Amino acid sequence: MGKNDDRAGVSDEEWARFMEQAAAGSAEAPKEPSARARMVTERLREERRRGQEPPGWRTGPVWQEMQGRGRRKRRLKAFAAVVLIAGLALIAVRPELVIDRLTGKAQARTDARTAAPLPAESVRPTAAPEELYPDMPTLKEPFRGSPAAQWADGAAGIELPEATAVGSMTKAQVADALTKVRTFLITANLDPATLRGERPAGALELLDTKLEGVSEHLEQSLTAPSAEKDPLNLFSRANPAELKPVGDVVKVRGRMWLAEGEHPGQAQVLTDYTFVYPFVKAKPGADQVERTIVRRTATFAIADPRKWQATPGKLRLVTYNVDIGNSACDRYDGFLHPAFDDDPVTGPTPSGTPVDPYDRSKELAAPGSDAGCGTVSRS
Repeated sequence: MGKNDDRAGVSDEEWARFMEQAAAGSAEAPKEPSARARMVTERLREERRRGQEPPGWRTGPVWQEMQGRGRRKRRLKAFAAVVLIAGLALIAVRPELVIDRLTGKAQARTDARTAAPLPAESVRPTAAPEELYPDMPTLKEPFRGSPAAQWADGAAGIELPEATAVGSMTKAQVADALTKVRTFLITANLDPATLRGERPAGALELLDTKLEGVSEHLEQSLTAPSAEKDPLNLFSRANPAELKPVGDVVKVRGRMWLAEGEHPGQAQVLTDYTFVYPFVKAKPGADQVERTIVRRTATFAIADPRKWQATPGKLRLVTYNVDIGNSACDRYDGFLHPAFDDDPVTGPTPSGTPVDPYDRSKELAAPGSDAGCGTVSRS
């Protein structure tokens, strides 16, 4: 083995230092590296000549794995921090989310949303519906915070009593009258065409034109509305240029029952229903939902044509009355006008003791009585 080979594992600097120390008599000869050590040293030199650096203990596979675990932990912590910050920001914008949970309103809202519909009303209630929790309606839940949330949807809320013979009117005649009264109520209060202000032809055609003055009065109220001839007394209508229904559901609660007519040869069908209409302004981006509550009572009669001037199969409109909650008191254009926050303050100032429009335990004021422009306790 030549001299150069013997020094393969010792650097020039170490060999020079050894020669200096040997001359001074204090150095030990460097130990000759083993064959394996010389192979490793030569391999490292070759990698350096090619510009490669060996992996250090902080950059090798084990350290990288440790670093990976550390980074994953940091990422998890960072994600948790982002979630926390987002949650705090949401609470700052909508603190009611926390307040609702702390006060129990969130649970009450869930209970109301999942509550079963009320059974049909068979007699007049003895009290107003309980106010479980006050809450604002939304575009997705237009009946939130309202007793109407548990009421029937649309025509499903207008149920027919069992038909029986009344006076000289047969069971079949009474059954026919009940069906036509239901059709009238649906057309007058739930039909989309009527709600957007169109002429309720289907309802008008059910009425007996032989009953003097009724048909003419209703036609005039539709073509030239006024305080004396207001179509809202019998029909629910909104101006589509101003209002848009929220969804396609109108909530309904009420009942229908039979009675003998005031005169022999007549039978009466009496109705008492409350309709709840959610509206939003007909403009882009409008999201404030306002509900108008309309309670109507009406009495229809059928008469024996052998005793009365009556058209077989037609309804006689005897009386009708209405109470409207959350609609302008001083506008007689034939349309409903619920109040919104951005509406200018005009007209008479509402006064008096607030009235609950959902309270069906009381009779409506007699037609023609003027209670002024009152207020509602809830809508």
